[in-house]
Amino acid sequence: MNTPQKNNKAIDWSEVKQRLEAARIAIEHIWTPTAGETNRVLKERAQVLAREPAQVESAGEWIEVVEFTLAHERYAVETEYVREVYPLEDLTPLPCTPAFVLGIINVRGEILSVIDIKKFFELPEKGLTDLNKVIMLESENMVFGMVADAISGVSRIRRAGIQPSLPTLTGIREDYLLGVTAERVVILDAEKLLSDEKLIVQEQVDG
Repeated sequence: MNTPQKNNKAIDWSEVKQRLEAARIAIEHIWTPTAGETNRVLKERAQVLAREPAQVESAGEWIEVVEFTLAHERYAVETEYVREVYPLEDLTPLPCTPAFVLGIINVRGEILSVIDIKKFFELPEKGLTDLNKVIMLESENMVFGMVADAISGVSRIRRAGIQPSLPTLTGIREDYLLGVTAERVVILDAEKLLSDEKLIVQEQVDG
């Protein structure tokens, strides 16, 4: 039986040190991105950031509206122009005003005019109407109330589903419309209504 011989070779510490240094350099190379890798990462981040506006725009695919009825017809107006819904109480008629101006009301000390959009659009009168709600529309420069029989609620409508108009809606009516839904809800253009000088009520009458 042969007795195993011990390996008495001395350790070359210089060689060990060189191997450790080579391993360290290799590890640093693995974790440190090259210039090409850095550019690739930055490009991917830029593409993600470029997609963010598109995601914001997707929110604009819908509009939020307040739906209401007036003489059995369905209307809607964007909520961003609706300040509040107020009961129609203590309406004071105004002389020498257009027929569509029903009068004025006092809302917590603020005197506001109230209009009937069906008369403003010169639509034929249909059925009985209660006219017990006022939808207060507001912009930076104008505030007025719009009468309604009932408030149906708040809903969201996809813009792509809004038709530009109906063949029966022409002239003055079409000018103030955002469009009509498949359910025949007429969406009013509140921004145009609030910027129309014809809706400014002159409280003083020339003698």
